[in-house]
Amino acid sequence: MATLFILMLESVGLIIVLAYLLLNIPYFKRVLMKRERWSSKVQLIVIFSLFAFISNYTGVEIGENQQIINQLFTPLDANSSLANTRVLTIGISGLIGGSPVGIAVGIISGIIRYLQGGSGPHIYLISSTLIGIFSGLFGDRFIGKGMFPRPVDGIFIGTLTELVQMVSILILSTNTQEAYQLVQLIALPMIMTNSIGMALFLSIIRSFNKLEQETRAVQTHAVLELAEATLPYFRSGLNEDSSSKAARIIHETMKVSAVSITDKDTIMAHVGAASDHHKPPHSIVTDLSKEVIATGLLKEARSREEIGCHVEGCPLEAALVIPLKVRNEVRGTLKFYFTDKNQLTYVERQLAEGLGKIFSSQLEFGELEMQKRLMQDAEIKSLQAQVNPHFFFNALNTISALIRIDSEKARDLLYQLSAFFRSNLQGVRQNLITTGKELQQVDAYLSLEQARFPNRYRVTKNIDEDLLDYAIPPFMIQILVENAIKHAFVGKKEDNEVVISITEEADYLRVEVKDNGIGVDPDILKDLGKKEIQSSEGTGSAIENLNRRLVSLFGEVAELNFQTSDEGTSVVSHIPKRRD
Repeated sequence: MATLFILMLESVGLIIVLAYLLLNIPYFKRVLMKRERWSSKVQLIVIFSLFAFISNYTGVEIGENQQIINQLFTPLDANSSLANTRVLTIGISGLIGGSPVGIAVGIISGIIRYLQGGSGPHIYLISSTLIGIFSGLFGDRFIGKGMFPRPVDGIFIGTLTELVQMVSILILSTNTQEAYQLVQLIALPMIMTNSIGMALFLSIIRSFNKLEQETRAVQTHAVLELAEATLPYFRSGLNEDSSSKAARIIHETMKVSAVSITDKDTIMAHVGAASDHHKPPHSIVTDLSKEVIATGLLKEARSREEIGCHVEGCPLEAALVIPLKVRNEVRGTLKFYFTDKNQLTYVERQLAEGLGKIFSSQLEFGELEMQKRLMQDAEIKSLQAQVNPHFFFNALNTISALIRIDSEKARDLLYQLSAFFRSNLQGVRQNLITTGKELQQVDAYLSLEQARFPNRYRVTKNIDEDLLDYAIPPFMIQILVENAIKHAFVGKKEDNEVVISITEEADYLRVEVKDNGIGVDPDILKDLGKKEIQSSEGTGSAIENLNRRLVSLFGEVAELNFQTSDEGTSVVSHIPKRRD
């Protein structure tokens, strides 16, 4: 019995060594961490089936007259039995992967044992399946709790499953006397060795899991510190100054060979190796970065060819390129470069993924803050532009003049002036309003303007009533209409027309304000909506602020598009459809 115990310990030792080596492979650790998924369960079945094969063929043969024969990978004599670590393999598979893994590995291990032959091989097919069921049921409980079994649980399950095997031998054997003698010989050594082996296996798994958690905790701490240090710069947007400062901090913290930050077209910053040709503000030079911008997926390269830098002698051997996204739209990339490809490990990749998500969030928060400031600025300016003494006195003078000749019209205009001010005040507090409310604001404004200049121009609306409850930014149409009235008809006294159109195009509202005015000067057109334009008629700041608000809210698809000629001007924006 003592000899059998020692030989069994050797077999257990082999399994434990293999388990230790396996747990040093990142792939297997990822499978373990996601063992609740069916894809992981299938992979665990394959892995533990290989363990089952090794367990069966590295057992200790028990010949006639209880003779112990320690011969690896040899066929069994017809009257021989086998003491092995099969129970250990099946039990661990069930405890880690749950019922599907335990049962599958139990059946596979039982079939392998059956094919080995020996005395009563059908017994071990049945017992292996039962062991897989029992261990799998226990494993399901631990998976449900999101934890791995403790070593003491391994001792308990190891003892229980070995007892299942011993009882199966006694019940299912055709020769009760021989079965009893076999159990007397192998029961204690197999219970002890398989229980110890199961406890050691689980201890290794828990140790690696604890180390993984500690590593993640350290990474999280480093990421948070880095996020705090770079927060002001990423919130400033992807410009050369802020990107350069952020890249320096990341380079010092991450200890990588180089750090690069780009927008969709240009290198904003590059710190570290290869700074001689990866220079801001040059265009992006690597094919890898262009691929990440096109696909929006993190990419990893482990050779100069994969990086795709076309500069001869570039020292960069490996790279991680992480997309920086705002509302699922790629705005740029964060790149970690390595002059030694062996420096690119699983830890660096995990850390880079986390940083990419945090920096993307910072960019988005920055845009939201900018949007808030732009909105406040634009709406306050719009409010001030409308509620300025000039506009106010003109409206009052018009109403005052009408009181004597048309009191009902004067009363109506006073109501429109009140509605206009109320809408302005409400718009300052909202990001979006319905097209219906926006058009009411436009109507109030037009009533006052047309009262001052009767028959000067007409405004036509081409709008489906089904689109009136979709959301658009406040003041959007009003600013475009006001801009047309103020600038489009200079020197033109009659046949002036403004057309407001809102139509559907796939998932967007197409908002268009068109006039038949004199058109826009080509020198002004290139800057219209992008910066203030000084002219005798104003600065163009309302259009600039509106354009920036649209891009901040909805992305570049909503940017104002100007088409102009001597027959008039059309301003179009595409707003993603969203009901208020």
